[in-house]
Amino acid sequence: MSARLVMKLQVAAAVATTPDVLHLTLVHPRRPELPAWTAGAHVDLRLPHGRVRQYSLCGDPADRGRYEIAIKREDAGRGGSAWVHGNLGIGSVADVSAPRNNFPLAPAARRHILVAGGIGVTPLLAMARTLATDRAEFALHVCARSAADAPLLADVRAICGDRLQIWFADDGRRLDPTRLGDFTVDTHVYACGPRRLTDAVQSALDAQGWPPEQVHVEHFAPLSDETFQPEPFEARIASTGALLQVPADRSLLDVLREHGVSQPASCELGVCGACECGYRDGTVIHRDAVLSVGKRRDRMTPCVSRAQGSVILDL
Repeated sequence: MSARLVMKLQVAAAVATTPDVLHLTLVHPRRPELPAWTAGAHVDLRLPHGRVRQYSLCGDPADRGRYEIAIKREDAGRGGSAWVHGNLGIGSVADVSAPRNNFPLAPAARRHILVAGGIGVTPLLAMARTLATDRAEFALHVCARSAADAPLLADVRAICGDRLQIWFADDGRRLDPTRLGDFTVDTHVYACGPRRLTDAVQSALDAQGWPPEQVHVEHFAPLSDETFQPEPFEARIASTGALLQVPADRSLLDVLREHGVSQPASCELGVCGACECGYRDGTVIHRDAVLSVGKRRDRMTPCVSRAQGSVILDL
């Protein structure tokens, strides 16, 4: 598990922002300030039986007194969201990590286009708060089935005003990703939500010639590809020269642990970035849903990613 700081935080508020999304406000029972964070960050929520789930912070990064997360109940999921909905109410105590940010605002951008699908609005709401405070140029597109199914809609409307565009399928309005806006060298796009939405955004912008480093995507689910057949490969640790054999049925992370290499980890599904490490040489098969195109040139997630033949690790 990750060595990240874990705090026992108390639920100060628990509000159903939609019938299946619970909005939680978490505070420290004794300390007035929590660790600082930036828009796009997430925290680990540690559940019983060793389960860990990642949730994006949706509050105000300038407010050090609280963390806010919104969790959609997924009855067909792995059980974490159902446990939260059934067990975390006002006064409950939750084990929460310090924030980590794999989905930050681009510091060089002067214009920002945010695209949210359903519960994917959570990190983008924090971005909108920051951008509004900074008087930056931005637009937020929110996609949902209806107003009743759009999480945190009142907050989104209050923060964004006329910079908000809403796309409700029940009203016959669907986002056309090809019309998000014209490309400029200082415009960045951020998308979070179901893979069908983020894939459509990436495909449309790629076809229009947007550089991949100006399109940022965050997923809440691991990559699923039933046709992928893992192959064995070798991993050499550059600092020690140790050569590790990674069988087809085991992850690189497992093999590193077996050989005494302590590598932080959390979700072990390729969606949180906690186990990210460097590599110097080799053809990596990236199976994660967190690293950007730019980072994949020399970074990988050993919990799910593999290599063709061999890889040299920079640990």
